[in-house]
Amino acid sequence: MTLSVMGEDMGSQTKHWMVTLQEVFYPALAAVGIPSNIVTFLIIWKRNCTLSRSSALYLMAISVADNFVLMFIVILELSLKYHQQEPFWSYEPWCSLRDIFNYGAYNASTWLVVLFTVERFIAIHTWKIKPKICNQRCAAWTIAATFVFSHLFAIPHYWSNISVHDNNQTRCIYNPEAPTRFIHALVWIQTLQAYMFPFLIILTVNGLTLQLISLSSRVHIPAGLAPGVCKVRPLLRSRRRKSVVLLVTVSMSFVLLSVTRAITQIILRTTELYTLDRNDYNHQINIAADAGTMLCLSNAAANMYLYVCTQSRFRQEFSACIYQASFYCKTKLQKVKENSRCD
Repeated sequence: MTLSVMGEDMGSQTKHWMVTLQEVFYPALAAVGIPSNIVTFLIIWKRNCTLSRSSALYLMAISVADNFVLMFIVILELSLKYHQQEPFWSYEPWCSLRDIFNYGAYNASTWLVVLFTVERFIAIHTWKIKPKICNQRCAAWTIAATFVFSHLFAIPHYWSNISVHDNNQTRCIYNPEAPTRFIHALVWIQTLQAYMFPFLIILTVNGLTLQLISLSSRVHIPAGLAPGVCKVRPLLRSRRRKSVVLLVTVSMSFVLLSVTRAITQIILRTTELYTLDRNDYNHQINIAADAGTMLCLSNAAANMYLYVCTQSRFRQEFSACIYQASFYCKTKLQKVKENSRCD
């Protein structure tokens, strides 16, 4: 039920190439993603990236939620699973609490992207309600509520797992005493709130955005319009275009990276494959499912690189930060060399 497969003793069998890939991939993903999210947070917070205050709050919150995903799921669960025979979460109370933190972090990351998509759609196309919704206070309350409710909705997973000692090994497994309907309900609720509903909202909002942009591009400026308005119109279009590019890039990258996992999880949960051993890579569906998980979790480390590729102002600020950091390191290195010479 977790984003990873349940741990088993990998040492008793020949490692499949997929296992080796994941052993390397997840620590590397955390090593790349966590610093990039921290840098993104600091740049948006300290620098002028020409973002609205509400957008800046959403993007900073997404960086924080993505780091929670990388810490709780990628490091504490997946990396430890492949590098420790009995990770700490194999024991109680961590076995029961693990999914609350995992699903809470993942759902917060997912729904912050959804809410950012909706907020940008409102800011771009609905001028009447924009001042009431697209402001710093509303964004702060929405972000706080998203984190709280994401973890509240994950609380039922507390009763889904149990720690057992079998064959001289302690493992965290599905609770065999839990009602089947309860387990199925948890699976479907998580699938709906993490994939189905977010995909539906994002695709609908992006479709409406692109449709409205297409319609507005066909509107010509009247001949008698004041010259000053003609000068302002291209500036507004440029800002709107940048906002749309940011909106579509962040939201659609989430959809594209998550769709493989969504499809494979639906297949695994709705067919006879539900009882399949997820560690048996002789079944192609297990390889596809774990590849989908890798792609899905990659989204938590990708946002900074998306901003660098699509936002010129963010790219400039990022380059400035790199230059300042390199200059500081060079200065410190020169001082160390000078001190060593004097000694």
